[in-house]
Amino acid sequence: MKYSELNLDPRLTSAIEKLNYVEMTPIQQQTIPHILSNKDVAGLAQTGTGKTAAFLVPLIERILRTMEDPNHERAIKDWNARSFVLILVPTRELADQINDNVIKIAAGTGLKTYPLYGGTGYDKQKEALASGLQFVVSTPGRLMDLYKENFVDLKQVRAIVFDEADRMFDMGFKDDMTYILGRVPRDRQFLVFSATLNFDVLNTAYQFGAEPFEVNISRDQAKADHVKDFIMHLGDQDKPQFLLSILKKENPKQAMIFTNFKHNVDRVATFLMNNNIPAMGISSLMSQSQRNQVIEKFKAENDQNILVATDVAARGLDINGVDVVVNYEMPQDAESYVHRIGRTGRAGREGKAFSLISDRDIDSLYRVEEYTKKKIDTAFLEDAELLKDFKKLTSDSGFGNKFDRPNSGGGSRGGGGRGAPARGGPRSGGSSDRGPRREGGRPERKAPVAPVQSGPPLKLPIPNDLSKPQVPRPQGGKPLGEKRFDKKPMNGQPAPGGKKFDRPARNHAPNGNGSAAKTKDFKPAAANKPAAKSFRNNSVARKTSSLPGNPNASVGQKVKSFFRKIFG
Repeated sequence: MKYSELNLDPRLTSAIEKLNYVEMTPIQQQTIPHILSNKDVAGLAQTGTGKTAAFLVPLIERILRTMEDPNHERAIKDWNARSFVLILVPTRELADQINDNVIKIAAGTGLKTYPLYGGTGYDKQKEALASGLQFVVSTPGRLMDLYKENFVDLKQVRAIVFDEADRMFDMGFKDDMTYILGRVPRDRQFLVFSATLNFDVLNTAYQFGAEPFEVNISRDQAKADHVKDFIMHLGDQDKPQFLLSILKKENPKQAMIFTNFKHNVDRVATFLMNNNIPAMGISSLMSQSQRNQVIEKFKAENDQNILVATDVAARGLDINGVDVVVNYEMPQDAESYVHRIGRTGRAGREGKAFSLISDRDIDSLYRVEEYTKKKIDTAFLEDAELLKDFKKLTSDSGFGNKFDRPNSGGGSRGGGGRGAPARGGPRSGGSSDRGPRREGGRPERKAPVAPVQSGPPLKLPIPNDLSKPQVPRPQGGKPLGEKRFDKKPMNGQPAPGGKKFDRPARNHAPNGNGSAAKTKDFKPAAANKPAAKSFRNNSVARKTSSLPGNPNASVGQKVKSFFRKIFG
């Protein structure tokens, strides 16, 4: 289907013809008619298929028709001079990119747009909002800041677009998106687009009254048709050598190298530059002006441009000339893999993607193959194709990757060529999920060893009488089975065993009502004192009976008494 068949506004038709928009892509063909009919749409399509134009062209058409005739069938309901379309994106770079697309597609129409994101001053953004905008392209955080300061009136939103919605949820913007949706009118048009559609986005949309029509272009084939992706199975220490060899063999004019960690961006970029390959890095550690400069430099027409980036920094970048993508580190989720390799093979051009797989990436590889429903082919580099003389990658940081050390068993396990995989099977000896031991770390801890005695061995006394069986004695008491104390019944009653308690009963005197009362000044009889003394003597006798010389003492008591004499 061609754009000329949509009967668009003449000013819009002229602008898209200058951009060489003739044939609509599948996602554009299936979504634009629904958006023109004021329907909510959820579009799922692979990267590089024209998702941005799929929602910008019909929204610009509806605004132009509304300004001319509010009763037009494509007009937006309740549009006024303060109304605008809100486009939410996860990153600053994507906000700039979509804002540039609005300017190009709406050229000559008089519609105004401005990007809102952090890292820049508020003054220009507040001034642009006060001037009246038809399009606001913003990240969630900056929009909420301006809304709370009353510089943005969300009640004037007539259409809201979530671009790269799954990434916004992954980056923790769910609460912000819910907050914003709860403050825009419920009868606004709701549009969501992404390469991988997160069902949490649809649930949030349903919660606030949206019922999007689902357009799925890529469920059966998630990755781009024009991209040939390969894997190379090797050890972490081999990745720098293979990266250089791939760039030498493919000789791309533009290439993107993805890493999972921000601190590795500068390391890899510096490594390439030290080996005479022009490279630049972009990450969230850079200021916004620095990031913009890097992007413009990468887009410039040079002999060779290499960009090293993380997923967040490169999300949504619309660069059609990328020839090769290298996953220096395999992404943890399959959706990020689709977005990465989608940087190449855009606008109908052929592209290649190489993933450097180590043992720790096997699980991620299986998730990607399950998601794309395709087993990724293996690429090989012969020894003659591998660079031997190059400056090594520094190892001052990293998550267990020591790139400038010799291979300790974590290299390729398959045969038939360098980089051949051996999926499954035991891990090689030099590989571990925890990474190698830290250089200069603590020594290995060992159990303490008892000192060796140099003198003659100690000789413990052996009891003389071992013929009688010894009854084990609990600590501080009599042998088990013996009574610890004689029972002491009240009032001088005989105890079991025939003994009678020698302590007289308490004296009781009858009270006035005939009952016995206890006397406070009770004193034991004098005749009882010898008995108490005899009890103490018995206790002393029990203590002295446990000495080693006493044949009636147990073995344990004799040993304890011996060590008390020696060690005090």
